[in-house]
Amino acid sequence: MRRFSLLLLLLLSLKFSAQIVTETQKLESLCRIWGFLKYYHPYVAKGDLNWDRQLFQKIDDLENIDNKEALNHFYSDWIKSLGEVSLCRDCPIKENKVYFLKNFDLSWMDNRLIFSNELSQKLHYIENNRNLGDNHYLGKSGRKIYFRNEESYGSGFTSRKVSLLELFRYWNYVEYFFPYKYETDQNWNDVLSEMIPKFLMIGDDENYHLALAELVTKTDDSHAYLSSKEIQRNLYGNRKVPVEYSYAEGKLVITRINSTRSGEKSPFQTGDIIYAIEGKTIPQMINILGKYVPASNSWGKVNKIKEKLLFSNSDSLSLMIEREGQNREIKTKTYFVKDIIHIKDKVIQKWKFIDNENETGYVNMGIIEKGDLDDMYRNLKSTKSIIFDLRNYPKQTIVPLSYLLLPEMSVYYQFTFPDSSYPGKFYSRKNVTGRKNPEYYKGNVIVLVDESTQSQAETTTMMLKQHPKAKIIGSHTSGANGDVITFKIAGLDTRFTGLGAYYPDGRETQRIGIIPDITVKPSIEGLKNGKDEVLERALEYIKTIN
Repeated sequence: MRRFSLLLLLLLSLKFSAQIVTETQKLESLCRIWGFLKYYHPYVAKGDLNWDRQLFQKIDDLENIDNKEALNHFYSDWIKSLGEVSLCRDCPIKENKVYFLKNFDLSWMDNRLIFSNELSQKLHYIENNRNLGDNHYLGKSGRKIYFRNEESYGSGFTSRKVSLLELFRYWNYVEYFFPYKYETDQNWNDVLSEMIPKFLMIGDDENYHLALAELVTKTDDSHAYLSSKEIQRNLYGNRKVPVEYSYAEGKLVITRINSTRSGEKSPFQTGDIIYAIEGKTIPQMINILGKYVPASNSWGKVNKIKEKLLFSNSDSLSLMIEREGQNREIKTKTYFVKDIIHIKDKVIQKWKFIDNENETGYVNMGIIEKGDLDDMYRNLKSTKSIIFDLRNYPKQTIVPLSYLLLPEMSVYYQFTFPDSSYPGKFYSRKNVTGRKNPEYYKGNVIVLVDESTQSQAETTTMMLKQHPKAKIIGSHTSGANGDVITFKIAGLDTRFTGLGAYYPDGRETQRIGIIPDITVKPSIEGLKNGKDEVLERALEYIKTIN
């Protein structure tokens, strides 16, 4: 019996040591270890090594490895070659920080399907004796981090290794420094497993950019984007139908006809309803393009995609429209944007009275500036209600506006900041605004929002929500809140949210948006008749409380 047991153990040991690893498993483990060492290993963090070149070499070396035992020896030898890591006496010291740990996950080190116990111990040793000083690849500006000293290899496809490098860079940026990683639809670990085979199959510039755009989209962050002329040219097109429109109920309502330099007459009328483009409904078009457009939620995705729907590379588009209750097909010409004449909007007032009795004020938060606030308040402080329109992007007016409107200092949100000394961890801080102010505004504060209310506009809404007589009217906001980190991937401009922003009690706004007290969405009929239904609902509400 004893001899049988020993034989069984020997067979199991042989089977374990010769365990086959797939190409994706090898590259996935390489991505994780390369990124971890980049930010944690004291010698790598100094920047003395060409870390990109090391990755290129390791990608080549992995081709000769096909089992777990060889893979673990390979990583152990690599770590040893980097130099002995000294004990970090300051690493165990706990700072006076409230940590936010939903993003922090180094459990991959203990995956026994890939890593041996010995290698796991080496990785955890580096974690516990990590770099605490300056990092060659990471800088800080205030509480925000930024990426630096990353070599650019251009935006064109050059090789499999460079494509994998860009994938690995971006995946680790999100892994350690994106505050909402834990909220993505697809687990970020699964994103890596899915995208490696796709990046291995890239063979040209167009597919390279599309793969990068798909990767960025998986952050589910409306702050994120990828600036690519390749995608604009091939996915959307450089020609456009010369009309302006709004979206409602899954359709497009034409709100303005633009002239063209050729002077040709448009086949459209304002109020025409577009419900299909080249045989595809508007929701179908949004689903097709949505794979490459990052957004925090469905309404944010619609808001970002809708502007692209009437672009094309063709010199004409076939549109199905509804006009005066009749459906018809119109084949319309498209034009280069430079050949479309856009009518300038009328000058919009920063603030005004919106009723004959001067009891209701209106403030356009997209154009009013800090220096205007005192004059605005002198004009409107005697009103019974002020409507603050935040269906736009404000101009850093939160703090001075809070001093005028709020009765006292209050916590209106909390931030989470990345901890550069322990990548993957974030720490929290509550933010206050307002002041003790007996002369605060005693009337009603009405805030108008929709899917274009994003980031600073959402934070401003959260501040205004602290007013004792505040009411939010409109539809769900974008759900992308917190300062951004802007950087390049494959030579292309991109970004994602860099700081987490939450309600004072810790509830998320990211992906959810700010939920209005009274929900109003534009309707097709309202758009056809040129109505601002959100503003109209606000005025109706004011009548019921005054």
